[in-house]
Parts: sequence; C-alpha cells; structure tokens
Amino acid sequence: YNADVQGMMEDEDDLPPDGTGGTELPTTGSGQSSGGGMDLSQFDKDVIFSGLKRLYRKKIRPLELSSKYGHFHSPPLSPSDFDSKPMVLLLGQYSVGKTSFIRYLLGRDFPGQRIGPEPTTDRFVAIMKGDSGDKIVPGAALCSQADRPFRGLSSFGNNFLSRFEGVEMDSPILNNITLVDTPGILSGQKQSIGRNYDYEQVMKWFAERADLIIIMFDAHKLDISDELKRVIELLKPHQDKMRVLLNKADAISTQQLMRVYGALMWSLGKVMMTPEVCRVYMGSFWGAPLKNKEQAALLTQEKLDLFNDIAQLPQNAVMRRINELVKRARSVKVHAYIVHYLRKQLPYTWGKREKQRRLIDRLDREFVMCARRYELPRGDFPELEPFRQALLEIKDLSEVQKLDKKMVKEMDKVFSVDIPNLLEAAKYH
Repeated sequence: YNADVQGMMEDEDDLPPDGTGGTELPTTGSGQSSGGGMDLSQFDKDVIFSGLKRLYRKKIRPLELSSKYGHFHSPPLSPSDFDSKPMVLLLGQYSVGKTSFIRYLLGRDFPGQRIGPEPTTDRFVAIMKGDSGDKIVPGAALCSQADRPFRGLSSFGNNFLSRFEGVEMDSPILNNITLVDTPGILSGQKQSIGRNYDYEQVMKWFAERADLIIIMFDAHKLDISDELKRVIELLKPHQDKMRVLLNKADAISTQQLMRVYGALMWSLGKVMMTPEVCRVYMGSFWGAPLKNKEQAALLTQEKLDLFNDIAQLPQNAVMRRINELVKRARSVKVHAYIVHYLRKQLPYTWGKREKQRRLIDRLDREFVMCARRYELPRGDFPELEPFRQALLEIKDLSEVQKLDKKMVKEMDKVFSVDIPNLLEAAKYH
C-alpha cells in the first residue's frame, strides 16, 4: 500500500484540522483484477473501449431503437458511458453521513457542501476531477457536455436538472473515480411530495451506470423505511455492485456494535430476500478522533478493506464495462422477443385494442409462453409490473417495427465472436 494511505489509516485523527490531504487510493503492483484473475496490464484499454462503443453502436443500439427498449427500460448509452471514470454512488436515509464520507475521501470541503443533522443535501451532486480550480456546474450544462457520462439524464426534464449539479475540483482520489452524492431518502409522504421528478427512476439510472453502490446506515438509526426498502429493491439487479457501510460505529460500545451489526444483517436479509447479504463495512468517517478507542483496530482494518474495494475499481473497469454491455445485450434480446411475441398475437384489422388489453392483463402467462417459444432464459426477463405499466402507455403495439431476426443474430455474435476477438486484438496492440 501507499505509505501515505497507510499513515492516514493509522492516524487517530481521521482528517487534519486544516482540512488538507485527501485519500490516495492504494495500488496493487501485480496489475491483477480481483474479479477473474485476468492480468489487465496486457490490454490496451483504449482499444477495448473504442471497440465496445463500435459494437454497441452497430449491433445493439439498432435493436434497442426498433423495439422501443428505451421506453421500457433505460435510454440508449452514449459514447462517454464507456470510457468515463468508475462511478461510486452513495445513498441512504438523511443524516447518515454521506456528505461527510465524501468530504473524508476528498480530504477537504467541496463547493456546495452542506452537512447537518437535518436533511441537508437536497440534490444529486456529481464530484469530478477538474483542472481549473473548484467550481459548480449546473445540471443542464453538465448534461450537455459530450465528454461527461450524464447526457442521458436530460430525459428527466428541467425539474430534475434543477436538482442536479456537478462539482469540479482537484483531489487525489478523483484521478481514478467520480463520486455521486444523493439526497437523503425521506420517510412517508415527504419522499414524494417535495420531489417533482421521478426519484426512483433517476436512482435506477445512476445504479445502472455506477461501478460501486454504497448504502450507508447510521449506527443509531437502523430502521429501514418503506421508501428505502423500495430503493433497495430497485437495486436488486445490481447486487454484485452493492456494499453497505455502517457509519458512526465509534459512537457505541463494542457490545452494542455487535448487536447493531446483527440487527442490520437481519433487516437487510429481509429486504433483499436473500440469505447472502452483500458485504457490510463498519467505520466512522468524519474529521474527529474516534470516540470509542476499544474498536480502533477493527475500524481501521474495515476502513482499509473499504478503500481497497474502491481502489480496485479502475483496474476492474474494463471487465465491468464488458459485463454491463453483455447484460444489456441479453436484456435487449429478451425485450425484442417479448414485443415481437405480443405483436404477433394482435389481429390485422379491428379488435386490436381489446386484444392488447387482454394480453397485458395476462402478461405473466405470456412471459412463460414467450420463454418456451423462443427458448429464452427466464432469469433474463424484466420485472412484470414495470413492464406492464410501460405497455399500457403504448396505444398500438402493432406500430412497433417488426423484429428483424438478422439483427438478433448479429447481436448474438457479440458474445461469442466479437468480444473475444476484441480482447485478442487489444492484447497484442
């Protein structure tokens, strides 16, 4: 590990009093990805990213557009989605320490930062590397920059863009990653009444593009509200990217910490409906010494593990991009066949609307029949209710373009031929 990082870890005062410093991520000398054990130093990343962009533009995007994939799922990817820096998304209920954690990583205050016990962060904030001093970039301007991965957010309209901003600043950690702070998840009607944009869809957009999702909890407030539960359920397709951080762990005794940790694991298991819960880190990330010295060694080790997790993101970026593209391509293929199957059952002349309504009502059965008919894996099918709602917004399904089987065949080649060839070409470039 970097001597600077090691020194910072061992220091009892988490942040210097003057707010200087910042986290320099640890580096591993082997160049090995923790994922598949593949030596990424052999590959030219620029060749891979440009190849992935070309494959998406030529073989996947045409099928997305013809089958209206963007209406049902997420808008098409932009070129900057492929070669942007890894993104770390932070979310949690208000006042769990999300903004303080970002300040801890940066080593100093950042423009527009607001920290307090009340709900303070009322907007999405993307914190990025900047070369011309600290500045705030309004959301609408940020979404129009071709070299930033946020162009797809413009589809959420001005109500959202007024609640989105970018911060450009200089900090060692921003050489490798981009941090995204989110508004605290409120409980009850406050979550929906005060927000005149689709919070859950925005969160879903960020989750699809994030390389790491950190869900933060306060050791004193473990309650998982219905709103937080809904957001966690939205993130289920991205469980491999999710980590949980139990913050302010130094404010309680070792015995209490053990009980709190157990209660959190139990609650998460119920929400995620799985016996294998994602990794839970414990720590205290703010600019003051640890309150309880009993678990200093434990919290220091946990902090080191979390920073290692973040440090591996740039190394794993290539395999992550390939993985995300393959996941998207599989989803597009299944979507195209579902629309094709439903479209085929509509009559040519009158009675289309009634038939379409009946198909939507029994959509669960149609999914099963479609999977059998085209031999599609059921695990790749979308969630039933969101798909049903999107179908209800389409007046006449027969107006969707007819499925071109050649396009599907070309897209299938992406998995079996194109990506292996691309890795081979990048290896010897």
